[in-house]
Amino acid sequence: MQTKLNQLLNMVDSLNLSEGRTETSVPFFSLVRRNRPTAIIPGILTPSFCLILQGAKKLHLGQDTIYYGAGDYLVSLIDIPASGQVVGATRQSPHIGLRIDVTAEEIASVMMDTGISVKPLDRKLGPGAYVGKSDEHLQLLFIRLLELRGKPEVEIRFLSSLIKREMIFRLLTGDYGHLFVQSVFMDQQNEGISRAIEWIKENYNRTFTIEEVARSSKMSVSGLHHKFKAVTTMAPLQYQKQLRLQEARRLMLNGSTNATAAALEVGYESPAQFSREYRRLFGLPPLQDIKAFHRKPVPEEFETS
Repeated sequence: MQTKLNQLLNMVDSLNLSEGRTETSVPFFSLVRRNRPTAIIPGILTPSFCLILQGAKKLHLGQDTIYYGAGDYLVSLIDIPASGQVVGATRQSPHIGLRIDVTAEEIASVMMDTGISVKPLDRKLGPGAYVGKSDEHLQLLFIRLLELRGKPEVEIRFLSSLIKREMIFRLLTGDYGHLFVQSVFMDQQNEGISRAIEWIKENYNRTFTIEEVARSSKMSVSGLHHKFKAVTTMAPLQYQKQLRLQEARRLMLNGSTNATAAALEVGYESPAQFSREYRRLFGLPPLQDIKAFHRKPVPEEFETS
């Protein structure tokens, strides 16, 4: 008997995907195919639910390295700087992944409408990303999404939103529900870690002190350090640096600016310091990195799926 995972893989194979990421007619749903292993690619994990159908990945999150493969899913609850790497992929056996974008508001809405009450196992905050094992219920929902291909737009829009809500329901009521709901609790704490993360994202391109971040979230400096690192795996000022370098790289890849202008735009006062820190994160100086990216037949980009 064909398993749901094999059925999903056969459905995706029939689409003859190009290498890289492919958007679908469902706004929050995309597919990823990689025909070869990738280097370690730094990027930002964004709120999402990503299922691997075939192949394997390594995720470098702070000091931790997380392996996940076929049938596993990665959930990211907040924006977290991380590095990802496809391992062991070939043209004959490519890496295939499916991605759903989610928000804390959508999770909270499902909890409210269903009356689900999921509590953390303890009061300690954990990392804002985790890996779980999918079951047939979740896999069937991805099948239903793929079956919407070619349907009228109004049908896709209406039914896909219902499918997404059921996915969230399954994640909330599954073995990892206490981790999945963590983002909602963080979001509800206006004077907590969620507010600190948002404040840094809004002010990343200017110089600030850790005391300012603590005041913005009405936390003590020591409390901020502890909770921030528990969720993001890094200190607040490290988080700011990662955001700066990622945005500078995006600007240069878009061709909208050169290295010096990008450095100044994201808040660096010294182009030399920017170049050093950029090389430390991406492995090459800015101009060499951008040239190497554009030389590749299929440029490697950070993907969670």
